[in-house]
Amino acid sequence: MNTLAVILEAPQRLALRALEMKPVEDSDVLVEIAFSGISTGTEKLLWSGQMPPFPGLGYPLVPGYESVGRICDAGPAARGRIGDWVFVPGANCFAGARGLFGGTARRVVVPSARALPIPEHLGEAGVLCALAATALHAIKGGFARAAALPDLIIGHGVLGRLLARITLALGGAAPTVWEVSPARRSGALGYQVIAPEADERRDYRAIYDASGDAGLIDTLIERLAKGGEIVLAGFYSERVSFAFPAAFMREAHLRVAAEWQPGDLAETRALIECGRLDLKGLITNRRPAGEALEAYPQAFSDPACLKMVLDWSQC
Repeated sequence: MNTLAVILEAPQRLALRALEMKPVEDSDVLVEIAFSGISTGTEKLLWSGQMPPFPGLGYPLVPGYESVGRICDAGPAARGRIGDWVFVPGANCFAGARGLFGGTARRVVVPSARALPIPEHLGEAGVLCALAATALHAIKGGFARAAALPDLIIGHGVLGRLLARITLALGGAAPTVWEVSPARRSGALGYQVIAPEADERRDYRAIYDASGDAGLIDTLIERLAKGGEIVLAGFYSERVSFAFPAAFMREAHLRVAAEWQPGDLAETRALIECGRLDLKGLITNRRPAGEALEAYPQAFSDPACLKMVLDWSQC
């Protein structure tokens, strides 16, 4: 059984071609993908070749961990799921290419438990479920402890916007958001977005960095209240370091937020279904999957492109 897939053959070498897939086993499902999102964080690092050493990393690879579609076939133990609309956070079902993260293909085979049900009415916005769950996981404190809601967010890309929207959805006060690009300061819903130099405040309790800029840590420490926390919610290709004296004076906390867990996705889905979390306005660009070779460079270089989605319906 074959599938059409996006393949990163090497840094900045992209292809769209057929790959053989493994057979559907007893508890597997076959998902026909409708939409795939392009990540401007980890996928940009894979594209540029700047991804730090990571388990399973190697080329050629099928990228993607933001796909939605319908289960069209299944093994005997999962036949009851045929017809379900699901979110697929990646797949590892290909011959001749690594599944890192493996979701950007016309069809994928995954264990049934990895095909997570989401509301079909979300349509293409369903690809945002992973980022929304990532934002919620960062805010909820992960495995560490109960965390303070952000009062300063760095970056007004999709992750920064979701951090702000989820803060409000959880009943928090409106956070301040820093954004260096004037083109990205619009689109705020119930909070303010400003240039960093326009902010004189130096008593933030919880600063959430969604920029992925490892060089900002000293600047952010200087903006903390005593005992405040910096949460690294982005993905950093460079070594994260900071000067000790300022952190010492503030007794600063530093926390790394990792990937979302199934419970985060379930809670995110509940926030969406009850109307407290709105995903509208976050997808700015759409292309047929057949134009993937043009879509990826645009997603990574166009500051007006918040989120690029590939539409597989014509493939």
